[in-house]
Amino acid sequence: MNIFPIILAAGQGTRMRSALPKVLHPIAGKPMLQHVVDACAALQNRQVACHMAIVYGHGGELVRERISGENLNWALQSVQKGTGHAVAQAIHLVDADDIVLIAYGDVPLIRSVTLQSLAQGLQDSALCILTTTLTNPTGYGRIVRNAQGQVQAIVEEKDANDTQRQITEVNTGFIAARGADLKRWLQQLSPQNAQGEYYLTDCVGLAVAEGGSINTVCCNDPVEVEGANNRVQLARLERACQQRQVEKLMLAGATVADPARLDIRGTVETGQDVFLDINVVLIGKVTIGNNVVIEAGCVIQDAEIGDNTHIKAYSVIESAVIASHCDIGPFARLRPGTVLAEKAKIGNFVETKKARIGKGSKVNHLSYIGDTEMGESVNIGAGTITCNYDGANKHKTVIGDNVFVGSCTQLVAPVTIAQGATIGAGSTITKDAPADELTLSRAKQMTMKGWQRPVKEKK
Repeated sequence: MNIFPIILAAGQGTRMRSALPKVLHPIAGKPMLQHVVDACAALQNRQVACHMAIVYGHGGELVRERISGENLNWALQSVQKGTGHAVAQAIHLVDADDIVLIAYGDVPLIRSVTLQSLAQGLQDSALCILTTTLTNPTGYGRIVRNAQGQVQAIVEEKDANDTQRQITEVNTGFIAARGADLKRWLQQLSPQNAQGEYYLTDCVGLAVAEGGSINTVCCNDPVEVEGANNRVQLARLERACQQRQVEKLMLAGATVADPARLDIRGTVETGQDVFLDINVVLIGKVTIGNNVVIEAGCVIQDAEIGDNTHIKAYSVIESAVIASHCDIGPFARLRPGTVLAEKAKIGNFVETKKARIGKGSKVNHLSYIGDTEMGESVNIGAGTITCNYDGANKHKTVIGDNVFVGSCTQLVAPVTIAQGATIGAGSTITKDAPADELTLSRAKQMTMKGWQRPVKEKK
């Protein structure tokens, strides 16, 4: 079977109270629509040449810019006239024997496995509907069955009578149908209803009238098919998504101090016996090795962290590669291009950028190391700065193995500190320092006898 998803994403989302199109509001760091696209892309039994279609409208070009994926077709719904009208904008892309899956761009927690079950549930039926059961079904279309339990129709809330409103089995909006059947039914839809719209759900009645059977697949987790129409619902889905991701990490061997206070905004892989403290934020692609400890308040983005590394509280790491047995923080900032070899130490209030720190080297506190190539077993004293920017261009500092740099030193790039060199505290180094020698620069200390401190004038 060839599965062709059509994702409806044209709604304005006025209840969001936002200039941003509703489907672009993020869940776990990426747009709601992107979650749905990714779920559809992961479906099995899809031919390489098969595309999916996204029906867009409000904020059109911005939506197209922000969403990525292979084989995407875009269909514009310039005027929103209902779900049936939306599907009609993309139906020409579908072959007659395709299994068409209708999905929604504001339902971000839908799983590929659920969509797969929906497609497989079509079998010999004319139509397969994804349903769920709610204790409070207000606002949802009700699944109307006959005495034999066969689906007869989907009745929208505004068109339902009192008896139908008591039904707790509801339509999620997700359906599967063959391309030929869907094309035929769409041509027969009518806007004769309370909303004056073309309801996709009317296809159920048309299928029954033709003598076709309707199959259903039940989604046992209602939050999976819940949409976000306002920011309250968006926040609820964010928490549900976070809980889903945290549980995956814990099952992989991570200990999470408080699952409600860990935020994952990307893809995270962890080894065994990882500890993640409260208020840690993981962004982008993060890979964490075995026995890693990440303390409270750390923000880590697009980073690789080796085994047995300890990242202390409130450190920020971005686009960095960290080897095993490293020690970082607290309050350290590793900016893009930072690479730490094993057993390197970056201490409190240290900032690095585009710097390679060799095995066993230490930058313990209150220093800035940028555009630097540092060897092994180097010790950088407190308050040391690599002066890498001349106001127009960046320059490189090279520090050899076993170098000792005294506190409050400025290394004015471009400059090379050769292997085994010692730099005296408080020096400003503007020329290369030779190997195994002490290099320093200091102004003469003076005492001004009789000098008096100024006194503040009275007003």
